[in-house]
Amino acid sequence: MRTSHRHLPWSVAGLGLAVAVMASGCGDTSDSSDSPGAGGAAAAEEQEAGALRISAIPDTDPSDLAEREEAMGAYLAAELGVEVEYVPVSDYAASVSLFGTGDLDLVFYGGLTGVQARLRTEGAAVLAQRDIDERFRSVFIAHRDAGLEPVEDVAGLAELADTRFTFGSESSTSGRLMPSYFLDQAGVDPAADLDGEPGFSGSHDLTIDLVESGSYEVGALNEQVWRSRTEAGTVDTETVREIFTTPEYADYHWIGSPAMDERLGEGFTADLRQALLDLDGSDPEEAALLEAYGAEAIIPAEASDHARIEEIGRTLGLIR
Repeated sequence: MRTSHRHLPWSVAGLGLAVAVMASGCGDTSDSSDSPGAGGAAAAEEQEAGALRISAIPDTDPSDLAEREEAMGAYLAAELGVEVEYVPVSDYAASVSLFGTGDLDLVFYGGLTGVQARLRTEGAAVLAQRDIDERFRSVFIAHRDAGLEPVEDVAGLAELADTRFTFGSESSTSGRLMPSYFLDQAGVDPAADLDGEPGFSGSHDLTIDLVESGSYEVGALNEQVWRSRTEAGTVDTETVREIFTTPEYADYHWIGSPAMDERLGEGFTADLRQALLDLDGSDPEEAALLEAYGAEAIIPAEASDHARIEEIGRTLGLIR
């Protein structure tokens, strides 16, 4: 039975996380009297085998993302009694690739990248989702100089033809896949009916910034980021406005590697799932962590929740 460390102060858990992160980036410091490289390599291999490696798609400001994921790492270290290493990734595709090669154990994916990761990695398990991910939405925003008025339904998106438009990441569910789908439902082909080729900002925050600056007239992004930024007052709403919020769909979720039980002990995947579900905001640290994810609770999730995402991804050629 795995030892519980639930009541460890997070400062201690965070120290363990920091040690894991530093160890992953430093060379061997073993005594030179040991066999050259042998002892250090063995120690490094043992340490790597014992660390839970977590990551997330880079969809928001990198410093905010790192702060959130390191806090999750500290929570999981305390809950599960293991070292946790946060591994930042350069882009969505890199996340899917590293998960497929076994270099990441637990990743917080969007709907599309989660489907891509599972299809590439046999045995990968959907572990949990935020409460908001059952009914997620995208937002279309526009620079006020574009002269666009808010629309009431998907059909109204037809007015976005001939605009300069940017998505987020090319693999983003809420910043590309579902906005493309809703544009298509309105009769707008992003590849042919816009003013030039659409842009791909790379993140939801940058989509806001590009539309606000006038680089693009219209953009689509994650509703959660839009609400968070406007509530924080970091969007000039005299310059950029919301013109449509989409119907709901399933989105973000945590996926676990099929190799975790072999590396970290039999039953570890089940314990990890339970640790995520136990994150209920019952103390200030947990409440702050849930707030960082924009959620009030973590709830169960299944692969079948994203069947529609897979279907749309195949239709649009983003899943083959």
